Amino acid sequence: MAQVSQSKGFAPKEARTLNPPKSTPISLSHLAKCDAIMGTVFDVSGNTAYAPEGAYHIFAGKDASRALALSSLKADDCRPEWEDLADKEKQVLNDWFTFFSKRYNIVGQVRR
Repeated sequence: MAQVSQSKGFAPKEARTLNPPKSTPISLSHLAKCDAIMGTVFDVSGNTAYAPEGAYHIFAGKDASRALALSSLKADDCRPEWEDLADKEKQVLNDWFTFFSKRYNIVGQVRR
């Protein structure tokens, strides 16, 4: 799992109560309602931005680590490979992981 910084800048405007993180393997059918970052699956089903007509629908159902690190909305970038990226892009990815971890329940890990 990625190292998560605890920057207060990523805290939601309204405090959220999240469930304890789970490490359950997630099937592809369940992943369709979620978004994954570095193999960690977040339940984004309550956010319409990830619905089919939403601005971030491109990330739903995928491990979109590379796209998030590159700040890209391209379908080709929505893939789990991120280890070869520059340190600056890895930091962007860690920032996204922190952002998601403060807003969405972790429901498992991507089954490989």
